[in-house]
Amino acid sequence: MEIQTATASLKERWEQLREEQPSMRIREAAAQIGVSEAELLATTVGEHTIRLEGDWTALYRRLPELGRVMSLTRNDGCVLEHKGTFEQIDIIGTMPKAMATVIGYIETRVFFSAWKLGFATEQPTAKGRSLKSLQFFDGAGEAITKIYLQEEGNLDAFEKLVEDFSAKDQDAPLLLEPPTDFSYKPIEQINSRAFIEAWDSLQDTHDFFGMLRKFEVHRQDALRLAEGKYTYRIAPTAIQPLLETVSARQLPIMIFVGNRGNIQIHQGTVRTIRLMESPQAIWLNVLDPDFNMHLRQDLIKESWVVRKPTADGMVTSLELFDKERNMIAQFFGLRKPSQPERIEWKNLVQEISQLKG
Repeated sequence: MEIQTATASLKERWEQLREEQPSMRIREAAAQIGVSEAELLATTVGEHTIRLEGDWTALYRRLPELGRVMSLTRNDGCVLEHKGTFEQIDIIGTMPKAMATVIGYIETRVFFSAWKLGFATEQPTAKGRSLKSLQFFDGAGEAITKIYLQEEGNLDAFEKLVEDFSAKDQDAPLLLEPPTDFSYKPIEQINSRAFIEAWDSLQDTHDFFGMLRKFEVHRQDALRLAEGKYTYRIAPTAIQPLLETVSARQLPIMIFVGNRGNIQIHQGTVRTIRLMESPQAIWLNVLDPDFNMHLRQDLIKESWVVRKPTADGMVTSLELFDKERNMIAQFFGLRKPSQPERIEWKNLVQEISQLKG
């Protein structure tokens, strides 16, 4: 009874917020109320939301059946949205530690160990139609990824998937638990000489994460240890001229944005860049037909240029961090395996390097 009462009270608070601020998104409402997004969404179970359960890898394999969708992945500082179809899905390992690699216009790297909660929900839109989506959350109720069925999508396949993975007990309480983060050593305890020697020996950018884990070093501390040799800081606002320039020159890039359970990747050119400011936030946006990025420029605390040796030469990236030392996004010049970095990208990064800060 206490759980039902608490749910009803939470539902009332959300409904009141929506009446006062109709355009408020559920993530913002949850933050204002002081609960997780999953808890707020769960108050609509039995109305227009269905709890999901089962083998997430089996569900994920069936996403191509949905046809055209919009795949959304975000963290506190950035959102990526791609419209298209799920194409090649490769599952690696078994639950609960399985991973997935998705190749195609929608490209992701999935870490199912973080996937704890799933919902299918239907939301009305301003155009009078309903927006159906699959939404997945980690153990703390933080959103991992959302997949929205588009008008051209396969509604029958969506409904069959939801039917096959509907939870038997729709009224079960959410059992939230804080995620366990990796324990890093303080920067003073890192053998900086050995660490830089390991950096010197890198042959592939994918080896970088393993190197960080081996030395138990936080990514931002790693950039500090390599500062002057492989890394340097630039102004947090440098991302805007960088995006405007890659748009003007139609230089293909890669953008990585993720969280504990999913990394979404954009590969290709960007065209429409828009800065939108309000008293609450500064959004730097890419607004293209099938790709949107929404970056909270005001949350960027540090921007780093990072260089990594590979068998194909040096690879340069721009990495953005917030005040909590969380990575917001990474930007690379588009390159294929066994190909060197584009000279145009390297030159552009050098151009914006005068904006050191």
